[in-house]
Amino acid sequence: MSSTINNHISFVHLTSNVKQTIVATLSVTFGISMYVFMNSFMTGVNDSQSRLAFSTLAHVRIYNDGPKDHTNLLQSTAGPNQLVNLRNAKVIQYTDGIKDTRTILSLLNQQKENAGVTSQVNINVFFRGNAIKINGILSGVEVDTENKLFNTSGYVTQGNWNDLKFRTDAVIIGSGLAKNLSLKVNDNLNILTGDGITKNYKIIGIFETSIASVDKTKAYLNIASARQLLSKNQDYVTDIQMNIADYNHAKEVAAKVAPAIPYKVESWEMANGQLEAADSLREIIAKAVSLTILLVAGFGIYNIMNMTVNEKIREIAILKAMGFSGNDVTQIFLTQALVIGCIGGMVGMLLGYAVASAVNHVPFKIAGLQTLPMAYNSIDYILAFVFGIITTFIAGYLPARKASKIDPVTIIRG
Repeated sequence: MSSTINNHISFVHLTSNVKQTIVATLSVTFGISMYVFMNSFMTGVNDSQSRLAFSTLAHVRIYNDGPKDHTNLLQSTAGPNQLVNLRNAKVIQYTDGIKDTRTILSLLNQQKENAGVTSQVNINVFFRGNAIKINGILSGVEVDTENKLFNTSGYVTQGNWNDLKFRTDAVIIGSGLAKNLSLKVNDNLNILTGDGITKNYKIIGIFETSIASVDKTKAYLNIASARQLLSKNQDYVTDIQMNIADYNHAKEVAAKVAPAIPYKVESWEMANGQLEAADSLREIIAKAVSLTILLVAGFGIYNIMNMTVNEKIREIAILKAMGFSGNDVTQIFLTQALVIGCIGGMVGMLLGYAVASAVNHVPFKIAGLQTLPMAYNSIDYILAFVFGIITTFIAGYLPARKASKIDPVTIIRG
């Protein structure tokens, strides 16, 4: 028979039992809406976690990894039966920091993936205030480029980040550090380096990243002041930080520039494997839950389509007796399933977006968040619709195949 006739019969079946059609459509709708919502939520959580982590963590870090191990001077020269006479052994003094900084910065700025580069002078120090001493890190930074990479000014809760650019006697400290030292803005902070150098600085601001390990142990000052504290020249840095357009490609960029740089080039994945593992695990859980929801919806559609076949068993027998082939019967029921899938898919995407938007406005003030995080990626909606159609197709094909094999003579005889 013609496709037009088959489609007309499918339409009659769908409209003859509206309640059953609505139930089947709702099964697809809720399955797809929950798929969209779960993926939006888990992607939002991953993005928020990454944003918090990258508030102080660069995508690529370059630093002096320290001297090679020269503790066994004979290991590389002495054979198994060879006697070596070693006199006046000298250990070459280790030079810390990074040399030829400008050449490295020029190389990094030439990379097409580059989204920003900054230099730092990080110093392990003791912070002292009100008879309390705390071990931490004093980070000398280039104020503008540091803010470009990490949006540091957005975490300053008291004071102004840009004031650090013009003050050589000032620091901005973490909220946890300020609390533990019982200090506030305009108080003096005494800093003691590992070499015994001590100096007082004025606190001009307080920042809060919601990462306790940072807020309790870190302070910022102008990079020129950090060099002056260590009596270093104007080219001295301990770290070069680089961000790229897509942090997922940090490992490839690090591998590309490493051969040209005589220092340790480390991507964020190398330094923070647990962060990458946590992201991957959350994505796996989200996909597993979402697919399970779609499968449950698929079983619901299968049951409804199977019931429809059983209810229409005599009509199917009459159709086949009138000359409808098994393929025609299969097309009739597959068309019903696909119509249900398409309607349910469209409504499900809209409902999923509505639920995600509503949840996105739920107050959730923790770790720098104001509401529950949501992400609205078009690929999630496309996949939801495609998976919904595939699930509906399979759920409709099995009963349709069963219907196509019905022997009309047996059914009519009873």
